[in-house]
Amino acid sequence: MRFGHHPLVRFWFVLCVLLICTRFGFAKQDANKPDEARLKPAYRFQRAGWVYIHLEGSPADIGYQHGYLLAPEIEDGFRTVQVKDVYRTKREWEFYRQTAQNILWPHIDVEYQQELQGIADGLKAHGSAMDLWDVVALNAMEEIPDYYVPWLNKQEKRANAPDLKAPGNCSAFVATGSWTKDHKPVIVHSNWTDFATGTRWTIIFDIVPTHGYRMLMDGFPGVIVSDDDFGINSAGLMVTETTIAGFALFDPNGKPEFMRARKALQYANSIDQYVQIMLDGNNGGYANDWLLADNNTGEIARFELGLKMHRVWRTKNGYFVGANFPSDPAFTKAETNFNPNNMSSSPNARHKRWEELMPANKGEINVELGEKFLADHWDTYEGKDDRNLRGLCGHGETSPTGEPMWEEPPYAPTGAVTAQAADSTMAANMMLHARAGHPCGEHFIAEKFLKEHPEFDWQRPILKDMKANPWAEFKAGEEQ
Repeated sequence: MRFGHHPLVRFWFVLCVLLICTRFGFAKQDANKPDEARLKPAYRFQRAGWVYIHLEGSPADIGYQHGYLLAPEIEDGFRTVQVKDVYRTKREWEFYRQTAQNILWPHIDVEYQQELQGIADGLKAHGSAMDLWDVVALNAMEEIPDYYVPWLNKQEKRANAPDLKAPGNCSAFVATGSWTKDHKPVIVHSNWTDFATGTRWTIIFDIVPTHGYRMLMDGFPGVIVSDDDFGINSAGLMVTETTIAGFALFDPNGKPEFMRARKALQYANSIDQYVQIMLDGNNGGYANDWLLADNNTGEIARFELGLKMHRVWRTKNGYFVGANFPSDPAFTKAETNFNPNNMSSSPNARHKRWEELMPANKGEINVELGEKFLADHWDTYEGKDDRNLRGLCGHGETSPTGEPMWEEPPYAPTGAVTAQAADSTMAANMMLHARAGHPCGEHFIAEKFLKEHPEFDWQRPILKDMKANPWAEFKAGEEQ
């Protein structure tokens, strides 16, 4: 009789198998069970079209709370980004995952690697199939399709590559001194993007990290930085930006912009520190004109950041505006193909409008006036009110010309999707105003639009109504 056939041996073998299977079953069950201790400091609520979420603790815990509590919104936003980016770039999602793992991940600080892994862990605990590389690629939703892919297409001399151009995102201003009603900083901003993405870019993050400053910012679910960008921190720094049109440079050996921007908001307590952090490892991704305010000194700045070139303007009595135009002529010539003389383009038309509104309201500028500016439809090229992409409140869905500067076709469902504002007093109390939907208060109805413009039917799975909501106030630490 062989030893393996002995009844006692068979008994112990079966018992061991049962114990292993039982142990595996419990492990699997535990893996999908939320960690209540890690979730305890976090919470969420909804207001006026926004989801407010409070996150607190170590990088891994902040990520876990983020991933678990926003899991439905993250998965929805992720599917939207997938559909849009695969369609635009003609590259499958696996390419984005590989880019996240091989190009971006090695250049991400450990702290933010832990936070990104935490988001993936929180998603998994909620039953999501998304993993770390999906999360990292989602965080690079601006950098990969609009900067890395165009750069890579040129390097590879890719045949029939789509003509990808960095989009023009956002209108904004920052003002201080004799220009504002209380002689202190005021900062306002509207997020410009496609409506499919913009209708999901409606999270208010209140983050209390173990290290660094508390942050209050708007953002996209699953992304560790505001990314549009509007935020304030407890050190008194107020931050926003507008994207530089006509820019297409990238350094794959640099640090991802989404990480540097998050790090700068978390750790900078001055304009100089913000600039220093953003310059460290600059990869050229998501090139912006940053508009900054130091609430401690009343100083404001415009920080223009390309790849090899940057410039900072600063003042304690003045204003800076942004509408996707570069400001330094030398930078414009060296690192962009931007045409500052084409007044029919959205960036130049909005730039001109800002330069009309700001001087006309000198000494009266405050949050309420800034919110009205963001709802402005005046087209400086046509010389009349219109609903197109040349107004501060952009309406691509009703624009017969589109925007050639960033290859936006006529009637593209894109434009101003949300708005944010804060003044010195609000920033000191970690408060901001935010409006979901067109800043002017007009609605966008997806089904009606698609019937009129079937050329955008490819967006049907992701395009939804964008109802305008009222301005709402949010404060760090509040609970509904």
